[in-house]
Amino acid sequence: MLASGKGRSNVNDGAGRPPKPDVGSSAFFALDIRVGRVLEVEAFPEARKPAWKLRVDFGPQVGELRTSAQVTNFSREQLLGRLVVGAVNLGPKRIAGFVSQFLILGATRPDGTVLLLDVPSGAEPGDPVE
Repeated sequence: MLASGKGRSNVNDGAGRPPKPDVGSSAFFALDIRVGRVLEVEAFPEARKPAWKLRVDFGPQVGELRTSAQVTNFSREQLLGRLVVGAVNLGPKRIAGFVSQFLILGATRPDGTVLLLDVPSGAEPGDPVE
């Protein structure tokens, strides 16, 4: 069932959270979302919740950025070389002494498991997601 005039569902999303309020297209298009390739995966024992430190190549225009990601349901081997999607212009954030430079995107399950977005074949690091 759709909400009156909004085109939104009245049901909660898969993680049991209600939809967020409308922000308008200008807020969405202000985000720089790009394809990147995971180059390095390190343990992050200092983090409060289990996480990896990732170094990702976002192509020649953006370069390599680092992030902390709670994607420990993926092994180091599963992440190395994987294409991922990241929001690269949110500004740095300090997490347990580590500077995270982008946000990796995925679907969040009710138990907190993050399922990384799949990138279609043919996409390259640096490709914008629009």
